[in-house]
Amino acid sequence: MATERHRTATASGKTRFDDIYDQPDPRAYFRTLAPYEYEIPHHAQAIFRRTRELRSQLPGSEGPVTVLDVCCSYGINAALLNHDLTLADLYAHYTSAATAALTPQELLACDKEFYATRRRPDATPMIGLDAAANATRYALEAGLLDEAYAEDLERHPPSSGLCRAVARTGLITITGGIGYISHRTFDALLDCARTPVWVSAFALRTVPYRRIAVALAAHGLATVANASRAYPQRLFTSDQERRDAVRQVILAGEDPTGHESEGRYHARLYESRPHTG
Repeated sequence: MATERHRTATASGKTRFDDIYDQPDPRAYFRTLAPYEYEIPHHAQAIFRRTRELRSQLPGSEGPVTVLDVCCSYGINAALLNHDLTLADLYAHYTSAATAALTPQELLACDKEFYATRRRPDATPMIGLDAAANATRYALEAGLLDEAYAEDLERHPPSSGLCRAVARTGLITITGGIGYISHRTFDALLDCARTPVWVSAFALRTVPYRRIAVALAAHGLATVANASRAYPQRLFTSDQERRDAVRQVILAGEDPTGHESEGRYHARLYESRPHTG
């Protein structure tokens, strides 16, 4: 943990973990985040499965719902959505001594079998979007994603391939990227949509979501959030990060008592669906 003091921070004071997001495989990601009990994909797992099921019941829907996971990283949400696995299982797998001894190529071969043997019968097509090319490549080659796009829509328009993928998408999910991406990414994606798209997004309470909700509204989506429910995301890396988070939450008009003040980031769930009238 001594190396943490060398990490940089965002303008809001949030510690950056840039070095773990674009490795050849997820081992550094899980080893680094385990001490901070990063857990938001765990909370998202049941919610995304339920939302996917509800989206499949929309009149006119044909076949399984295609899910686009934004800021997909190594395909963690895809692993949890389509496989009989928990986030704890993934931590155990990627931090084990046996896994540590493997080369990246050996781990990939192991992971192909690891996920294939745990595939759920209700698995649906998964598309991944992330600026990290190594991470998306791993998720694709491991069989977690059906399509992967290493693109930065904050800076560049989507490729024709990504646009075609979004045109088939019924549900967009995101657990860890709000703040790194903005309304620009959602505008670009929804410009490509050709079927009714639902959005299920977790965003830290330190990060404003209003501008994204406005962008979604411009595409016909109404956003709701349960203000009484917050989901723990991870432990703070330092007292300074905690102080900065508490300050940001207060500035956002939220109460940090029992949440950020206790030592963890917390997230809010935002659900966006087409206006019904």
